[in-house]
Amino acid sequence: MARMRMNQAIAAAIADEMRENPDVVVFGEDVAVAEGPFKTSDGLLAEFGPLRVRDTPIAEMGFMGAAVGAAATGLRPVTEIMFVEFLGVALDQLVTEAAKFSYLSGGVVKVPMVMRASVGAGLGFGCQHSQVMESWMVGAPGLKIVMISGPHNAYGLTRAAIRDDNPVAVLEPRILYAVRGDVTTGPEGIIPLGQAATPVSGDDITLVGCGSTVRTALGAAGDAEGWTADVIDLQTLQPWDTEAVLDSVRRTGRLAVVEECPYSGGWGADIVSTVVAEAFGDLSAPPIRITAPDVHVPFGKELEQRYLPNPEYVAGQVGELLATGESPPHWWERDGALV
Repeated sequence: MARMRMNQAIAAAIADEMRENPDVVVFGEDVAVAEGPFKTSDGLLAEFGPLRVRDTPIAEMGFMGAAVGAAATGLRPVTEIMFVEFLGVALDQLVTEAAKFSYLSGGVVKVPMVMRASVGAGLGFGCQHSQVMESWMVGAPGLKIVMISGPHNAYGLTRAAIRDDNPVAVLEPRILYAVRGDVTTGPEGIIPLGQAATPVSGDDITLVGCGSTVRTALGAAGDAEGWTADVIDLQTLQPWDTEAVLDSVRRTGRLAVVEECPYSGGWGADIVSTVVAEAFGDLSAPPIRITAPDVHVPFGKELEQRYLPNPEYVAGQVGELLATGESPPHWWERDGALV
């Protein structure tokens, strides 16, 4: 076990896969000479050379298309989208081409490629560089989606994504790149896709988070007075671990999903609808979603912090749910902030 920052864990995972498999290649904007805009490819060019680690032009559509072709013909490309919003100009390559090649070929053509992207708010990058945008991808059959929540799973999930024979989107909350933690490296550190983790167990409610909101949920549970929670880190958004969530909710009787994304169209809606359909009789209160409002991510620091769910807000929402048995209003509804 080693202690490292999340960006170091990602670089270590890619390097270990490149050492084991000569078909793994890396390309994207500034990933080679500059070692990645967030240093997530640190040391790769020096070790593996310019044939396997390549800087590309500022042309996401071009290098994503190259990744699809490379994967379909035998390589395992790892591409980096600097900010997930830049995927917009190349989304067709990922969800229309890569995600459908196996289906259209009757399983003959595999597309084992990884699209990595930095995501999320909290660093003052403004509305065009602070989104998560998982909603662009969750409805694309054939595409797996991973959301890293810290150094502890950055290594294992990245390695599993590179090994998968399907296209995988790996979303990396950039606010966590500098966070340090213990990382299990080597084969034993690989984390299967589709498997959730439960870092904290409790009795009164199930808190489901993904990416940066796992730390938010852990903070709320750690400071809670009078209640305890199962905190579930989904780790994989598509496919998500329905069994882990349902087993927990059947025991606790309550569910709160903590999301960084806006309320409308968020991934938590799938969690809630599944729980209501499959475990309605086990619920003692309505499931709730704790999210950001349906507005653009603000640029100002204080407004950005208000926009994002924080541990205090999550604890307050959960406390009100437990006390009343009813869904508490969102902060913007209570304050009339968006009227």
